[in-house]
Amino acid sequence: MNAIPYGRQEIDDADIAAVAAVLRSEWLTQGPAVARFEADMANWCGAAHAVAVNSATSALHLACRALDLGPGDLGWTTPNTFVASANCLLYCGAGVDFVDIDPDTRNLSVDALAAKLALAEQTGRLPKVVIPVHFAGLSCDMAGIRRLADRYAFRIIEDASHAVGATCQGTPVGACQHSDLAVFSFHPVKIMTTGEGGMVLGNDAGLMRRVALLRSHGITREEEEMDGESEGGWYYQQTELGYNYRMTDLQAALGSSQLQRMAGFVARRRELAGRYGERLADLPLDLPPPSAESAWHLYAVRLRQPERRRAAFDALRAAGIGVNVHYIPVHLQPWYRRMGFRPGDFPNAEAYYAGALSLPLWPGLSDAQQDRVVRELSRALA
Repeated sequence: MNAIPYGRQEIDDADIAAVAAVLRSEWLTQGPAVARFEADMANWCGAAHAVAVNSATSALHLACRALDLGPGDLGWTTPNTFVASANCLLYCGAGVDFVDIDPDTRNLSVDALAAKLALAEQTGRLPKVVIPVHFAGLSCDMAGIRRLADRYAFRIIEDASHAVGATCQGTPVGACQHSDLAVFSFHPVKIMTTGEGGMVLGNDAGLMRRVALLRSHGITREEEEMDGESEGGWYYQQTELGYNYRMTDLQAALGSSQLQRMAGFVARRRELAGRYGERLADLPLDLPPPSAESAWHLYAVRLRQPERRRAAFDALRAAGIGVNVHYIPVHLQPWYRRMGFRPGDFPNAEAYYAGALSLPLWPGLSDAQQDRVVRELSRALA
């Protein structure tokens, strides 16, 4: 019987034609297709500016750099995320800490954040940047985080890697209504893909210009950004220590093509999430909260008997069901334990992880395949 992966890309003939057109053009690296993709995505989200890069990890790094995070500064994020959400803080030489999750949404808890900020204010160790992560495609309470940012003067980077196509109180995620910057991922298992790729979105023109500068070695050809006058049409200057984080026109053409089907991708994910909710209701599982605003990158359940997770995982994999686990709490990784973090530091994230299981979910998943997933999961938990 054919295996069912937990996620996969959806590529059609229009996507292939878009990439083939670039292959026949004069541009392969960053060029007009990248600029077009940036404009398309900014328009989709309602953001003023977008900068495409080669991965969401690069996007997070650039966002931190653009906000001048550096040695002596502190950044906070959630432990229930991929390691990149925390590593980007370390790349800049800053310190890192975490805020525990809400057990229901699995997102960063605004109440826990408020309590931690109150203590940090007393010790003089407030964060410069907070990175809320929209786990599984469900937006964090960004209005609540914004109120705390206004009180405690920290900057906000939305890690929206899971949430392309999601909304927050009716506003598209990526519009940066309550944040300084937002980051998307276009990895093949995400909502839409560019193969590999990411994006930074924002509304501050100066901030976004710095993101764009840092994306490409910190080099400018704009005379108004140079020290002194240009020496001619060949001339450029490096004004920042930047990186080669550029996206190619091949990737961007795929992105613009995929974006035309975004609404359909998200609608089907929401339909499948609804079907899971109905069919899993009687199993000994804690289900994700129903949401008409989530992009539903993942359908992540929690076994009420965590000690059975390993056996269930192995049984499903043996049956060709590509379940996965999202996420091992970042603070439990060896690198972070060497920094002093310990089990018990963030009990809600640890309790969720102990029984977490991500079920297959992508737009091309058929009803019959989904029903097979449910049957095999029911058998594994019997």
